[in-house]
Amino acid sequence: MKLPVFDQRVAWDRLSVEPPLKFPGAMLNVTNRCNLTCAHCFIYTDGNPNDPAHDIPDDELLAAVEQVRDRHGVVGMLWMGGEPMIRWRLLERGVKLFPRNVITTNGTVPLKDFGAGVTYVVSLDGPRDLNDPVRGEGVYDRVRKNLLALPQDFPPTVQIQCVVTKQNFQRLEELVKDFVNTPVNGVAFTFHVPNEGEDSELSWKDAAEREPAVDAVVELKKRYPGFVWNSSRALELMRPATAKMVTDNCPALRTVLPLYVENKKFTTPKCCYGNNGDCDRCGAWVVFAHAAKLPGPWDAVVPPSGEQSPLAAYLIAAAE
Repeated sequence: MKLPVFDQRVAWDRLSVEPPLKFPGAMLNVTNRCNLTCAHCFIYTDGNPNDPAHDIPDDELLAAVEQVRDRHGVVGMLWMGGEPMIRWRLLERGVKLFPRNVITTNGTVPLKDFGAGVTYVVSLDGPRDLNDPVRGEGVYDRVRKNLLALPQDFPPTVQIQCVVTKQNFQRLEELVKDFVNTPVNGVAFTFHVPNEGEDSELSWKDAAEREPAVDAVVELKKRYPGFVWNSSRALELMRPATAKMVTDNCPALRTVLPLYVENKKFTTPKCCYGNNGDCDRCGAWVVFAHAAKLPGPWDAVVPPSGEQSPLAAYLIAAAE
């Protein structure tokens, strides 16, 4: 069964297609408000739906989420923002709608115990002196204090997510060492997704220039195999021989329904990263992690294990 591949270069309405498109996961910006102004945040780039005045009231938003879940077969929700923990009471209700939930947070708001079916993804971008110029003065220590205050038996899973950039890739181990053997369960590295035309101190010009940063994460995974959660196959797919195969056949377009909020209703941008990301230079964890689990032209270069993943089984069944 050939899985569908959608046009990744434009925003289009995924919500009204008949018959309904099926997605195992969705991501929702529950608020466009945030208490930080991170330098590389894709939510607040021009051209993305991000007006803080457009938040949907709790009851109305949750009813719309249920409709999306039932219509599109969503079994896992990624709750984002803005800063989603600003609306933690909404999240407390929302996580009950799905068997699997991920909350992406900047970690400055103390984490709540929403149960074992929840994973917190806490954003930090390297050691203190590299993180704080991007995320704000004092943010690293504030987040670390919140995470170290968690009990060792905190029911939700707690994962740090670090955006790897041209600035920080040589110092990622400092971040790992600071949180290994703490209540944090692991760390995942996602690579900076530049906007189209971006040429900044954070971005690489192509996958070849990015490869030393991929090598750095590969070495970290060897040294901290239980703590660095990137899969080895996903990292191999980021190399020049296969990176464009993956981004030209973006698996996240088949696996994750992106929901932003505009004029107090859901809208679907080009992808999870909004409307402006440069697909050819994408290094998003979700894209390569899902490619590692799904069939694609990259299999001829980086062979799969041969065992079909639950994600692939879901998508093949949905396509049929």
